[in-house]
Amino acid sequence: MSELTLPENTRNMGWNTYGMGLEAVGRDGAPEPMPIPSPGPGQMLVRVDAVGLCFSDVKLIRLGGDHPKLYGRDLSVEPTRLGHEASVTVIEVGEELADTYQPGQRLAIQPDIHQDGMSTAYGYTIPGGLIQYHLIGPEVLDGDEGAYVIPVTDEIGYASAALSEPWACVEAAYTQRRRLSPLDGGSRWIIADPSNETEYDFGASLSAAGSIVATGASDALKAQITAAAGDVAVSFEDEISAADVAAFGERHTGEDGFDDIIMLAPSSAELVTEVAKLIAFRGTMNMVADTALDGEPDIDFGRLHYHYTAYVGTNGTAIEAAYGEDRNRADFRPGGVAAYVGAAGPMGQMHIQRSIEMEDGPDTLVCIDLDQDRMQVLIDTLTPLADAKGKKMVIVDPNKDDARTIIDGLTDGRGADDVIVSVPVAVVMSDAGKLMADDGMLVFFAGIANGTYGPLDMSQVYLSNAQFTGTSGSSVADQASVIEKAIAGSLTPSLNLAAIGGIEAGQDGIKAVMEGTFAGKTLIFPNVSGVPLSSLKGLADVAPDVYEKLGPNGEWTREAEDTLIANYPAPPK
Repeated sequence: MSELTLPENTRNMGWNTYGMGLEAVGRDGAPEPMPIPSPGPGQMLVRVDAVGLCFSDVKLIRLGGDHPKLYGRDLSVEPTRLGHEASVTVIEVGEELADTYQPGQRLAIQPDIHQDGMSTAYGYTIPGGLIQYHLIGPEVLDGDEGAYVIPVTDEIGYASAALSEPWACVEAAYTQRRRLSPLDGGSRWIIADPSNETEYDFGASLSAAGSIVATGASDALKAQITAAAGDVAVSFEDEISAADVAAFGERHTGEDGFDDIIMLAPSSAELVTEVAKLIAFRGTMNMVADTALDGEPDIDFGRLHYHYTAYVGTNGTAIEAAYGEDRNRADFRPGGVAAYVGAAGPMGQMHIQRSIEMEDGPDTLVCIDLDQDRMQVLIDTLTPLADAKGKKMVIVDPNKDDARTIIDGLTDGRGADDVIVSVPVAVVMSDAGKLMADDGMLVFFAGIANGTYGPLDMSQVYLSNAQFTGTSGSSVADQASVIEKAIAGSLTPSLNLAAIGGIEAGQDGIKAVMEGTFAGKTLIFPNVSGVPLSSLKGLADVAPDVYEKLGPNGEWTREAEDTLIANYPAPPK
C-alpha cells in the first residue's frame, strides 16, 4: 500500500444528505467533519478537486429515498452524498490497485454505473463528491463496463474535468442510443387491416425473430409474412382496435412490450397512441405507409428520453428500408438551422456551445427562452465564440416573438432542421415539435417522468424521415471523448461555468440550482475555504485576485482556478 501523503491534521468536511429537502443536506446548514479513512486493498483514497451541481441533484433532494437510484433507502440511517460531476486526485492506493493507479493521478468519475445489471450511480446510490476526501473501490472501479473513471492529464483544469460529465450527457444526446434494427431473437408484432392487399418486401426483418404475432392480416399478407418468417412460427389474430391493445399486450408480453412493432398502412392516430405504449425498452416501431394519420398521436415523452424508444418508418414497401443509421440520424444537419428551446439555461447553453464549436454543425442557431436575464448571459458568453466561428445566433423572446414565424423567415417556411428541447414541460415539448421541418430532428434533453404524454406529428416519420429522439445520462466513452476534445482545444467545458464556491457553499450552491439563480453551471471546490457562493462577476468583491485572472469576456480560466486554489486553501483541523 502506498504511503499516506496527507498530514495528520488534515481535515475532511462533507455534505451528507439525510432525507428529503434542502435542510437535510449537511448538519444545521453546514458541512460536517468526517474522518479520512485509509483504503483497503481494493480501494483508494481520493481528494475531490471540483464538483459540479446539477438539477438532477435537486430531484434527489425532492424525492429523498424514493429517488429511483436509491431503491427506497432510509437516508436517515444510511445517508448518501450529492456531487456526481466530480474531478478527483488519487492520494493513497490499496495494494490490489497499485499496478493501475498511482498517488497524484487525476481522474474524472463517470457516475452512471451498472453493477451486475443493476443501475447504480455515484452521487446517488454511491455517496458522491461533495466532500474533501473519500474512498472509492469496487463499486466504482469494478462495474459491468470495468472502471467508471477516466484519466485526466494536467492539460485541463479541475473545473473542465468536473464539467466533462454534464458535457458528456450533451455529447450523448447526439450519439445514436436507439436500436435501429430488429432484435435477433426478439418479439415482433405486425399490425395490418384486412383490406390491405399491398405486396411488401419484408427482407430479413422477420426470419431472425424469436416470436411473431400478426393482427388484421389479409390472406395475401399472411402468405407474405409466413414466407418471410421462414422457420419462425407466426401467430395470426384478428384485427385489433385501440381499446383492445392493452389487454393484447398483457396477454402476449406481460409488462415487457414487443421488441419490434411493424405497423402497415396505419391511419388512426388513436391506434398509434395505444400501440406505442407496447414498445419494449430500446424497442422500435416501424410505420410503413404513404398517407398521413388522421391526427397527431400522443407519445410518451419520458420513454423517448429514458427508454430510447425508436420510431422509424418508410413510405415505400421495403420494410427494412426504415431501419439503420443511414436513414435515422442522431446529429445536426450540417449547415442547417437549429432551434434551442430553453436555450438560456445551463444545459441549453451547453448544447448551443457544442453547435458553435463543432466543425460540421448548424450555421444558424435560434435561441428561444422566456428568461431574458439569462438570455443576456448567453449572449455575452457565446456571441464572441459564434462570431469567431462564423455562426449566426438569432435571439427569440417568446413573450413578444413567434418562434415559428422567425424560423420560417430563415428557412423559406420549412421549419428548423433540428430542435433541441431542454425544458421538462409536456406542452413545451409538444409545441417544440411544431418548429421543425418535415424531415427535421427533435431531441428531448429534459428529464420528464415516464407516462408524460403529448401530441407529435408522427406521420412525418415515414413520410419525410423526421426523427424524434431523447437521451439520458452518458457513458465512459462519451466522457472520455469530451476530455479528448478539451485537451485538443475543440471544446471548452468551463466556458459554461457561472458560479463557484468553497466547501462551505455546498448547500447554497444546491439552493441556487434549485432556484435557477445562475444561467450557467455552479461548481464547488471542496478543498477551497472562505469563498462564498458567487457568480464569476461577483468575484470582484469576494475574491478580487481570482477575478483579475478571468478571461477577456469574464469567463473562467486555468489561471483563475490556480489562483483560487493557491490563495484560499481549506485549513487544517
